Amino acid sequence: MQLDLPPPIAAYLAAHGRRSDGIADLFTQDAVVKDEGHSYVGVAAISRWLTESSAKYDFTVQPIAGEAAHGTTIVTCRVTGNFPGSPVDLRYRFRIDGDKIASLEISP
Repeated sequence: MQLDLPPPIAAYLAAHGRRSDGIADLFTQDAVVKDEGHSYVGVAAISRWLTESSAKYDFTVQPIAGEAAHGTTIVTCRVTGNFPGSPVDLRYRFRIDGDKIASLEISP
């Protein structure tokens, strides 16, 4: 399914799970990512999270639905890979600041 997503979100989803290099550059310097009960604050921490998750699991992310409301874009994605419970549909809740991702929360 082709969704009309803001450019930094589309770029993040296109690369996430396939590679980790350069993805952290899509985030603001003080961005916050929440995933699996952990918070990662700032580009350096987000870069480490991306590298570690890419090394730990081989997975793909396929956007299947999207909606925008109140400054937040929520994209439901089917995540398939070599992790327990695969495949799973996850909600990626993004907040954008200018042309960068200011926050991302990933939840079931």
